[in-house]
Parts: sequence; structure tokens; C-alpha cells
Amino acid sequence: MDILLRKAVIQDPASTYSGKKMDLLIRDGVISEIEQHIDAPPGATLVEHENLFVSPGWIETFSNFCDPGYEHKENLETGAAAAAAGGFTRVFVVPNTSPTLHTKSQIEYIIEKSKRLPVYIHPIGALTKNTEGKELTEIYDMFASQAVAFSDGFQPVQSAGLLIKALQYAKAIDGVVIQVPEDRTIQPGGLMNEGIVSTRLGLPGKPVLSEVLMLQRDLELNRYADSELHFTGITSAKSVELIRKAKAEGLRVSCSVTPHHLFFCDEDLADYNTNLKVSPPIRTAADRLALREGLLDGTIDMIACHHQPHEWDSKTCEFEYAQSGIIGLESCFGVLGALQLPIEKIIEFLCIQPRNRFKLKQPAIEKGCVAELTLFNPDCEYVFEQTDLRSASSNSPFMGMTLKGKVIGILNKDSLFLNDIKL
Repeated sequence: MDILLRKAVIQDPASTYSGKKMDLLIRDGVISEIEQHIDAPPGATLVEHENLFVSPGWIETFSNFCDPGYEHKENLETGAAAAAAGGFTRVFVVPNTSPTLHTKSQIEYIIEKSKRLPVYIHPIGALTKNTEGKELTEIYDMFASQAVAFSDGFQPVQSAGLLIKALQYAKAIDGVVIQVPEDRTIQPGGLMNEGIVSTRLGLPGKPVLSEVLMLQRDLELNRYADSELHFTGITSAKSVELIRKAKAEGLRVSCSVTPHHLFFCDEDLADYNTNLKVSPPIRTAADRLALREGLLDGTIDMIACHHQPHEWDSKTCEFEYAQSGIIGLESCFGVLGALQLPIEKIIEFLCIQPRNRFKLKQPAIEKGCVAELTLFNPDCEYVFEQTDLRSASSNSPFMGMTLKGKVIGILNKDSLFLNDIKL
């Protein structure tokens, strides 16, 4: 199968062609030619778009595809379609399924079922059985079955004793532990960020303290274990400061932030929009600014969507009863563009840093390399609508908003997957 990308700007710091507008010929899943002009071979599929950019495929490191057990919210097929539409060629899926991804057979189920899908799906193995935080899983068995990392997903490990054992076990296999920094014993009934806005809205708040205490504790545990720890979904200025200091000390830690925590603040919940009910919650405008600054100065390593689909009934109800979480794969790139992040930084956060942190091979846009590519137009402004979704759920707070940066499609697994768009 021949695919010709016509006049594509190559965005890849590892490529000798980076920044140049070139034709790329992909033959049987491999980049066979990169030239100023390539005549289209007979029968080749031609991809030609205004302001076409191409980069190595993007990676999402913390999403819930709800399969097995909650397929009415999402399944591997619809999740993979959403990821492809958002420009992602690889997705890490959390273990919060039923049954939980806490055995080698469950890890192998995900690996096997995803082989025929347009994106690579990497299962994250649960740290504790049923993500209950009571008993460690067989970490080594899951590692041998290709678990990409270890975490209790959206149920962060509350026990310090269990987490330090998990860090020590993971160190033996050079594995990474992922933790959402949230102490759920502090204001467990909190529905949004604790502050002036929560008081005004009459909603119980979740203080920043719940995140900071957990972060401080886990940093100390990792200092003792000397293992690999990644915090996902940090939300506050204090967290950025703590991670900046930990990195300066040489601790083996990293962190990610979500697009919705970069975009919104607690004042945006004034109309009780349940699509902004997330855990950890949206914080203040000052916290949002600190997250943006931490991203640009290198304290924050990457972007993670925290894609968490919910069916209509779980969100169309009183704020108190709505489930936490939003979808974010299809909107991610457009949100980052709307925040005016430089395209070089976006590629670093979505492509380079995730691969480095989780020890995945870095693809390069060079002759002879396997084609795992994301195609996009970084300057296209558009209104994000239902037609942009491929997920089985539609719980997105970005509906109706003007975003900047449109994904054209992905080229992955020797196949081309294009969004139906007009540029």
C-alpha cells in the first residue's frame, strides 16, 4: 500500500527534515522517500491538505476505555476511534474496569483485542487487587505480559505502606508507578475546589490540601525507595512548586497536567455544568496560571487527557449526583492550540516526553523508519461540535467552544485514518 503526503511540514526534532515542507511516500507502512517532490505511484493514496503538518504519533498516557465491564460508556473500539480522531497513535488505558486489569490474563486481553484497532493500546496494570488499596497485585507477571506502567488509575493508593512496597517492586523491573495525588480522606464529599466560588455556589469543597499532602507524602516515599514515580493530573500552584524542588534534588519523578485544568478555573462552574465536575477538581485562576507556567518552564513533563467517558444519565442530573470525569481525546489538540502553546512544545508534551518517560521507542521521520504519524493543521480555528466526536460518550465541557488546531488524521499500522473535515 502506497500513501503519498503532499507538501507536509515535518515537525520532529529528531528528523533532519524538521521544519521543512516535503513530500513523503509511505510504502507498506515504512517511510520510503522524503523529497521536495515525489511523483505519485500508480494507485497511491494521495493526502493533500492546506497547511498540512506531520509529526511522530502522539501518546495519551491516562485514559479509561471502560472495557471490560462498562462498555455502555466506552469500549476499546470507540475509544480507539476517539484517539485516532484526536491524533493519538498510542493510548495508555487505566485499570478501572470490571474485572480490574490486575492479572496477566486481563493485561493480555487488552493487548490481544487491540491488535486490530487503529491505535496501539497499552494497559496500565493495577497496583492493588481490584484497585481497592488493600493488597498488592502480581506486578512482575503483568510486566511480563506488557503492562506499560502500574497504577490504581482514578483510585489513587491511599496507604503509604502499600505504595512504598509497590515502588520497591516496580524498581526491580525498572517500571514506573503512576499516582493521582489526592488524599481522599480529606473532605471526601467535596464536589469542587474549596474556596470563594464553592461557598458562593453552596457546594462542598475539596481543598488543595488534599493534593499537596498526598504529593508531599509520595515524594518522601519515592525518596526512600529511589524508584520511578509519575504524578498525573496535578492541579495547583503548590504542586508545581513541590515537583520543581523535587526535580532539583534529583528525585526520579515526573508529572502531567490535563488540558481542562489548563483551560478552566473554578469560576467556570458558576452555572453548575456537570461536565466540569472532575476529580481532582478544577482549581483557581491563580493555580491555572501556575500550571501553564510550569508547563512552559519544564516542571510539568507532559499532557494527559484523563479521558473518562460517561453516559447521558451520569451527567444529566444534579451536580451532587453527577459522576466525575470528562472525555478529552478529540478536543486535546484544539485546546492546546487555543491556549497558544507553540507547536514545538505541543509535540514535546504529546510525543517526545511520554515516550522518554515510559521507555517507548522514539519514532523518527526519516527514510526507512516505520510510519507512525499524526497529520494536523495547527492554525485551523473551528467550533468543537458533536460531529467531532467518535467516543461512545459526549461528556465534554468544550462543546460549542472555538478551538485552534485541527487533526487531519493518523497514519499507523500501515493504514490511513482520516477525519472527515474541510479545511
